[in-house]
Amino acid sequence: MQGRARIHAALGDPARLAIVDALTLGDASPGEIAQDLQMPTNLVAHHVKVLTEAGLVGRGRSEGDRRRTYLRLRPEALVALNPAPLTGVRRVVFVCTRNSARSQLAAALWSDRTHTAAASAGTKPAQRVHPRAVAVAHRHGLALNPTGTFHIADIVRDDDLVIAVCDNAHEELTGPVRPRLHWSVPDPVRADTDDAFEAAFADLAARVERVAPVITPAMDPGGHRD
Repeated sequence: MQGRARIHAALGDPARLAIVDALTLGDASPGEIAQDLQMPTNLVAHHVKVLTEAGLVGRGRSEGDRRRTYLRLRPEALVALNPAPLTGVRRVVFVCTRNSARSQLAAALWSDRTHTAAASAGTKPAQRVHPRAVAVAHRHGLALNPTGTFHIADIVRDDDLVIAVCDNAHEELTGPVRPRLHWSVPDPVRADTDDAFEAAFADLAARVERVAPVITPAMDPGGHRD
């Protein structure tokens, strides 16, 4: 965590961020950096020192003019900015109140985008999946079972990662089954319009794309899919 904080601090200066941007494209000497960014060489030296101490930049001696050094970006340091993967996850279970819209869409998106196990459930499941949820899933190439709603007691297991995709479920589940993560996605059923369901789908899709890299690397490949 301290190392990540140092990297964030090093990138917090516009000049240092400009140097990192330049080195993302290719290696350069400090003099070339100073010329390209129109920055005094002593200031470049200071910023390079900070970036080096943060682990973002490395130096290498020129094979031609041995008096010259080239700076290169260490991309693995940028990767370290990402949160550490969550461990011990066999399957992801998305939970909302009725298990008729948001949790269904989230599970379908997760399975489609990550090819790992996912399920959904509700605290007070409805009899059927909402028709607009089925329709928006279909428009985006996903399939939902209109009758496939479940109670959390019948779905959640000890090795599941439970994600609440509605505020009510997040606040209600204070017992043994407690969400590890919470996505505060507005309920599209309240508005009951195609636009509301499209907005919920887009919100969930963006969250899946952002969170999946933190979860899927540590998932058990033998996880079951419901």
